[in-house]
Amino acid sequence: MSDPRGSAVLFDIDGTLVDSTYHHALAWHRAFAVLGDPPPMWRLHRAIGMGGDKLVGEVAGDDTEDEHGDELRDRWREEYLKIRAEVVALPGAADLVRKLSQDGFRVALASSGDPQFAREAVDLLGIADLVETLTSSEDVEASKPEPDLVGVTLDRLGDVERAVFVGDTPYDVAAANRAGLGCLSVLTGGFSRSELSQAGAVVVAESLSELLADDWTEHVRD
Repeated sequence: MSDPRGSAVLFDIDGTLVDSTYHHALAWHRAFAVLGDPPPMWRLHRAIGMGGDKLVGEVAGDDTEDEHGDELRDRWREEYLKIRAEVVALPGAADLVRKLSQDGFRVALASSGDPQFAREAVDLLGIADLVETLTSSEDVEASKPEPDLVGVTLDRLGDVERAVFVGDTPYDVAAANRAGLGCLSVLTGGFSRSELSQAGAVVVAESLSELLADDWTEHVRD
């Protein structure tokens, strides 16, 4: 294996490290239901991965965003708080982070999600001492698929020669690519292999467990 020093691996959290995608979809569904007929669950699911700043307009239109956006985001948070204890780590997630850290890679997290929920996910995985920096929605003005989260995370890491992003949605792929990084994708967020490949993912794996045995110096490139 080549020398991994100077290399960083950036991870998304929801749907990549923890199995929370459908919990978020349910929380959004319940939030919208307060206002009337909510968007169908499949529509909400397909928007999970972009930040809440974009999701309302994406699934319900700009008028709903303008009139009810902040209220819906507050209600989503309240609903997710009720079910977040049901969220579990995805298979292989903590093991992969530990392996990468042990092998000399720098590990960082870049999530469009709520900072509290992101920190709770880190605690759930037991990887706090392995993660150099955590960037969340509070750190940027625009969430994925914009590249801001990836860019801020790289800036916080400082001297990084090579890096790769790991995520589960086309929004992760777009954000990484716009920031100049390749993206390794996993199917654990519910998007198909073809969707992730067509979005530009350099690798699509069934889960992080599948990537444990890989030579990550082949994934992390200039």
